[in-house]
Amino acid sequence: MNLYSIESGNFKLDGGAMFGVVPKVIWNKTNPADSNNLIDIGARLLLIEDGNRLILVDTGMGNKQSEKFFGYYYLWGDHSIEKSLKKHGFHPDDITDVFLTHLHFDHVGGAVNWNTDRTGYTNAFKNAKYWTNENHWQWATNPNVREKASFLTENIIPIQESGALHFIDRPDTDLLKQSDLGFDIFFADGHTEKQMIPILKYKDKTIAYPADLLPTVGHIPLPYVMGYDTRPLLTLAEKEKFLKMAADNNWYLFLGHDAHNEVITVQNTEKGVRLKEIHRAADILI
Repeated sequence: MNLYSIESGNFKLDGGAMFGVVPKVIWNKTNPADSNNLIDIGARLLLIEDGNRLILVDTGMGNKQSEKFFGYYYLWGDHSIEKSLKKHGFHPDDITDVFLTHLHFDHVGGAVNWNTDRTGYTNAFKNAKYWTNENHWQWATNPNVREKASFLTENIIPIQESGALHFIDRPDTDLLKQSDLGFDIFFADGHTEKQMIPILKYKDKTIAYPADLLPTVGHIPLPYVMGYDTRPLLTLAEKEKFLKMAADNNWYLFLGHDAHNEVITVQNTEKGVRLKEIHRAADILI
């Protein structure tokens, strides 16, 4: 197995929304805001090369939305999936599987592109199976008012219409041992219904991709929960359980939304689980 960090593009979000009830004077120390109260956000994906399979975890925001839409998110930098794949010797057509942690637009937008004449949509990874779970699919395609703006039809329905949509079953326990894609999955319901967090055995390491359960280094303390979460109290319990496992077992946490910190480890302290070390992805994914 080989792992690669894929940078799909950076953007900005309101710091207050990203930290919920936590005061700015606190979160601004780890995630400094600009004059508009916006903080840097990444869209870092994980690419898994395992035998004949090339699995992409999440797809970023994509590029098919309107200029007005992107104007809300202040895109910055020059990253793209295509350029990042090429850097590692791959092409979008090489991807065999796309594993979607959840279907919010900043995680699934890059899964679907405009067709050539912009009259319809086509899968960005034409040879890939797309994986979600049935509970989350129903949640996303029949959205509540709170999340409706995050579940965009053009990002989701074309996958189903193409025949590439596949479901992963949720077990009775929190971890699905050896899913169809060869790794464990931690299911978390606080941010959105049935978010899936992959946990991989990689050489002598365990690497987890916590997605929106732990978006940045600044979100490690338990009360630091995003205002976007649908069930913040449930996020508290899920994050406590996840971080305890990560600290006890020295997991490497591959952060998707932290624009400046790629991989971290955490440790148990008298104040709870806290940051241990920050690593470059290139030093861990070797």
